[in-house]
Amino acid sequence: MTVWDSSPTLPVLMGPDPTRIGRHGLEIVMALGQSLSLHREPVGKRITTVIPLTDDTATGRVL
Repeated sequence: MTVWDSSPTLPVLMGPDPTRIGRHGLEIVMALGQSLSLHREPVGKRITTVIPLTDDTATGRVL
């Protein structure tokens, strides 16, 4: 999955805080994703992650 926005500011991973309202998106992506890349663009930034859709826990393979 890739997202882009016009802000050049890269996101910062914040520590878990159950009292914080909002700003949990990157925390969720880090928990679910296999990889994460952050790239500044001429305008804004592009963030890409790979999220497996299924998991074969018996073999440890991602399908």
